[in-house]
Amino acid sequence: MKTLTSIFFLLLTFVVSAQKSPIYTTKDGAIKGYDPVAYFNQGEPVKGSEAFTYKWKEADWYFSSKENLDAFKANPEKHAPQFGGYCAYGVSKGALYKIEPEAWKIVEGKLYLNFSKGIQKKWEADQATFIKEAKVNWPKVIE
Repeated sequence: MKTLTSIFFLLLTFVVSAQKSPIYTTKDGAIKGYDPVAYFNQGEPVKGSEAFTYKWKEADWYFSSKENLDAFKANPEKHAPQFGGYCAYGVSKGALYKIEPEAWKIVEGKLYLNFSKGIQKKWEADQATFIKEAKVNWPKVIE
């Protein structure tokens, strides 16, 4: 099973790495169209609305309210997910993986997203080390 998981992530790396954008985006926008501010204010992932959109770092960000949009505009770095919204565990391993908005955690005031809830559990088991490794890898993986 471990080999199958490794092969899956290797194949996924080729798909996502082709993007090479500093922000994880899909056809739905940055972080799959979810409101990054809602993770902090509401404590859960909330889908954004086209009525509240903001372009930042060449990506379209969606928000669930004008208040959240205004908060992001005032300080995007505070609310944007770390590592451009790519999977924090993946970046710690030197690769860009997609995310599931439901696999998230705020650590020391920073939002981290992960590929899945299963990967999130693995990441949480040693998140301090994975965050440190991801910070080292981040500039290299988007070059």
